[in-house]
Amino acid sequence: MPGPTSDAPPEPAVDLTPLTGLSAAEAEDRLRRGEGNEAVSASERTYGRILRTNVFNLYNTILFAIGLALLALGRYNDAVISVGIGLLNAVISAGQEIRAKRQLDRLQESDRGTVVVVRGGDDVELDPTDVVRGDLVRVRPGDPVVVDGPVRDGRVSVDESQVTDEPGAQRRDVGDELLSGGRVVDGEGLQQARDVGAGSHAGRLTAEARGSRTAGTPLQHQIAFCVRLVMVVVVLMSGAILLQAALDDLRVTRVVQTAAVLSGLVPYGLFFLIVLAYTGGAVVASRRGALVQQVNAVESLSNVDVLCTDTAGALTTGRLDVTEVVPLAGRGRDDLDAALHALTRAVGTSTPTGAALRRELESHAGTGEPVREEVPFTAALRWGGVRTDRASWVVGEVDALAPALTGTGLEQQVEGRSAQGLRLLVVAEAAEPDAELHGSGGRATLPALQPLGLVCLAEELRPDARDTVARLVAEDIRVVLLSGDDPVAVAGTARRVGLDPGTPVDGRTLDGLDDDELDVTVAQADVVGRISPAQKVRVVSSLRRQGHYVAVVGDGVNDAPALQAAQVGVAMRSGSTVARDVADIVLLEDSLGALLPARREGRRIIGGIAVSTQVFLTRVATQALVIVIVTMLGLGFPYSPAQTGLTLFTVGLPTLFLTAWARPGGTHRRLLLELVRFVTPAAVLTAAFAVGTYTYLYTTITDGFADPRLRDRLVTEFSRYTDLNAADPGFVSAAATVGAQTGLSTFVSIASILLILFLEPPTRLFASWTRPSPDRRPAVLVVVLLVGLLAALVVPTPRSYFGLTRPAPVVYEIAVPLLLLWFVVLSAVYRFRVLDRLLGLGDLTPLEPEETAETDVQDTRRPRRTTAGA
Repeated sequence: MPGPTSDAPPEPAVDLTPLTGLSAAEAEDRLRRGEGNEAVSASERTYGRILRTNVFNLYNTILFAIGLALLALGRYNDAVISVGIGLLNAVISAGQEIRAKRQLDRLQESDRGTVVVVRGGDDVELDPTDVVRGDLVRVRPGDPVVVDGPVRDGRVSVDESQVTDEPGAQRRDVGDELLSGGRVVDGEGLQQARDVGAGSHAGRLTAEARGSRTAGTPLQHQIAFCVRLVMVVVVLMSGAILLQAALDDLRVTRVVQTAAVLSGLVPYGLFFLIVLAYTGGAVVASRRGALVQQVNAVESLSNVDVLCTDTAGALTTGRLDVTEVVPLAGRGRDDLDAALHALTRAVGTSTPTGAALRRELESHAGTGEPVREEVPFTAALRWGGVRTDRASWVVGEVDALAPALTGTGLEQQVEGRSAQGLRLLVVAEAAEPDAELHGSGGRATLPALQPLGLVCLAEELRPDARDTVARLVAEDIRVVLLSGDDPVAVAGTARRVGLDPGTPVDGRTLDGLDDDELDVTVAQADVVGRISPAQKVRVVSSLRRQGHYVAVVGDGVNDAPALQAAQVGVAMRSGSTVARDVADIVLLEDSLGALLPARREGRRIIGGIAVSTQVFLTRVATQALVIVIVTMLGLGFPYSPAQTGLTLFTVGLPTLFLTAWARPGGTHRRLLLELVRFVTPAAVLTAAFAVGTYTYLYTTITDGFADPRLRDRLVTEFSRYTDLNAADPGFVSAAATVGAQTGLSTFVSIASILLILFLEPPTRLFASWTRPSPDRRPAVLVVVLLVGLLAALVVPTPRSYFGLTRPAPVVYEIAVPLLLLWFVVLSAVYRFRVLDRLLGLGDLTPLEPEETAETDVQDTRRPRRTTAGA
């Protein structure tokens, strides 16, 4: 069972359990009663939830609804395709999230380690989940604290910065509380397990952090808008055309066929491509050190323009190195060396500071003088000292020794070096040579001190820290440092990694600001120190209010709220399980550098989906315009359900390859505008020429039936394509419709394939929409698709499958010249930006792929000139 809640009576600080611990039988009984330390997960990503989320998302719901409608119309094959695509989407995206969850579970299992408890007087090594309420847990340097409860024996220093607002290590004596989620940095003792599992401090924080991040990305929102718009158009067109069909008393079969064609306007394949692109991006990012838990997180990362992170872990390794030993004015180096010789006895290695000092002082072999008294340097005490027959010496942090220091010359040295981000230790000598270092009760006590010198320590930067920060800044990402350390020290670290910290802000001043005042402060502050977890959330919320797209990097339990408040939560692999649970991305090597390849994958996704959406929507808009115009002209229905299968050549295969070959493109911010600028001219001109082709062929075939010399041949030719007899009144119209449909499908299909050359122009001849592409694969794809399409038009079996007539000279006599004219006109419209001028869109250029050495084919394009005819 969980530990006591806030309504329960408080437990005694120390109970009467003997230091021999529980017996094995008592422990087993408590475990059966539910008093074990069962792990609490902050993630709601259970396998069932992952499946539900991916099966019943917006896109799949649309596909399932269309499938049901097609099923009601008797179009069983089309219904299977619609539902099948939805299920395939779900399998792919859910598979990636399940893969990420399993990988994260394995990481957390390997990180969990074991703990030692005292059972019946013997030390027993257990899994942390097997600890029960009342156990005595042995805690030693480096051990995580896995339960709440008091120290029963010994004295320890613990770092609880990941679960509380207190930076650094704190000393805990017998009777003092240890909180789960902390880590012992020095000392040794026994802790009573009082609150376990969900009742522990870490368990409660984890439960509060529990949540699921399923918000859509900007690209998803814009694509969803386009899909909804298409759905509205399809519904309106369907209603109008079916109403007309009812008034004209068309047969049920014809109505069903019309409905099937209209339902085909919904871009099924676009849904599949988005899922495929997200999943592929997540796999690539994971291989480069960024484990993606939400498939859309890679694309979301590409939109980030503010990155909030702490220095520890993300930019520094946690190791300290001594950079300088400075004698103070008026004191000789001999005095300082003598102190350093003696202090080697007082410096431990359980803390980063102690380890750095020990490495520096290893060259000092010691004086050989007997040590009469010693105070070990600990993280909680923050100083250590020795007393010999010659003198008493102390080394410690400036603010820890400040109350006991006398003399001058220290302030100037401290101020200048603190601004450089250095951690400073003062080496001092007791004013009285025989001064004792322990007071009454045996507690360490500082005597009056005179400073001898400074020891300067610097946090070791991660090898890639400067390069990573430079690349982030080069990509217009503002890096904001939010840390619990002193603002001046954080600003110094910022300078060391190449950032301009400006004026650092003390987080304790933020509580007195309202939201408007906070926004002004946050807009200017790139370094905030002494900041609490709640203040981090306020800073993130402020950045979002100002229109920024924010990513937060965190590693502690108390970072979870900020990770959830950001659009992208990023956790360190070495951080707490809670942070990893709630994050969208986990850095497997604790390196911010892994975000850059992931960000490029996001840009690649945007570039690929942008091109694919242009192709899809051009097809949809063209077909819709053709259907409306031809129907209004009373020239029959321009498409049969079988002919919509030609989209395999015009949309399906092209978008699949173009998405896979995409290079990093622009951001989502102009996607809708770019769609309008490309799709509108392409769809209007293609539809206009297509309607011309259809009308010419329809009237030509109709007139041919009126010519006695041609009628018999035409009847023989078209009887195989319609179920009407030549004597039936509607035979001529049906025959003309079938023949015109073949010409229309031929023209639109070839034009749709040629649109790829506008989007990925191989030469300047085609470079009216954008600059020439160095990638020749799209041009090769165009040739292959044209050959495949022509084969489908000529070979009887595929021609029959797609509902086309045999090739007729009249089709090519009209289609080929119109295709050439269409290409020239569309090139001119794009080159001279006719739509931009008509709509007053201003001086805009298409989204351009970025130049990067890490893409499959290096992109050397620059934004094209915006003057007319450029």
